[in-house]
Order: sequence, then C-alpha cells, then structure tokens
Amino acid sequence: MPTAYDIPANILIRRLAQDLKSREQIKPPEWADFVKTGAHKERAPDESDWWYIRCASILRKIYMKGPIGTERLRVQYGGRKRRGNKPNRFHRGSGAIVRGALQQLERAGFIKKRGNKGRELTSAGRSYMDRVSANLKKELTKAIPELERYS
Repeated sequence: MPTAYDIPANILIRRLAQDLKSREQIKPPEWADFVKTGAHKERAPDESDWWYIRCASILRKIYMKGPIGTERLRVQYGGRKRRGNKPNRFHRGSGAIVRGALQQLERAGFIKKRGNKGRELTSAGRSYMDRVSANLKKELTKAIPELERYS
C-alpha cells in the first residue's frame, strides 16, 4: 500500500489541502487575510487558501518526522530576513500560525500531544494520510503509466 513517502510532497500537500477544506474543524482564523507568515516575510501570502496548505504541510511533516513540536516547526517555516545593508539573518516562522494549525488538526482528531516531545499522528491521522496517498498514487499511475515500474 502506498504511503506518503511514495508521493511527491507538492502533489500530496495540494491534495490534502483540498480535502481539509471540506472539514469543518479546519477553518482559517479571521486574521488570516492580513497576517505575514513570519518576521522574515515582507508581505502576506498571495494565495487565498494558504491556511489549508499550511495545515496540510504540517500534517505531512508530523507524518514524516513525528513527534515534532512548535519550535521545530517554526524553524522549518522560517527563512532569511533581509536587513538592508546588514547581512541577512535567519528568523523563525510565526508561532501563532503553527499553534493554531496544530490545535485545529488536534480537534479534527489527526494528531495528539505526546508529553513534552511535541505532537504525533493518531491512528486515525495515519490511516487518513495513507488513504489519501493510495488514492493519489492510483490517479498518478493512471495518468502516467511509467510510474507503475517504480512501485
């Protein structure tokens, strides 16, 4: 059975984001239209569904690297801040976005807290990711028959 390791990340994250839009537990907060995703960014995201993409990306990261905490996720979503004439420096991503997404995914039943180690996938979350990956793998092999050799 194909897992999330077998599907390219960008394709899997887009499909997960589409699926998360239909869930009532995952909704962007009212401030999501105006917020930057970190101190290193100069503007807010251009895409209107960036919240769902971020939730899907966090879900995939927990699947791959789980248990993972807020601070490690902030580092994953950080980047270089331009400081004018001074050299660029690394800044972490927004903690409110990461925490909000984690709390919504926890309410949806996909992840749970594991003591002070961070959050990990529940069995329902793992089966959800595997089910989406298997459906996506079928669609990809139907569209590109050469992929079947690499299964």
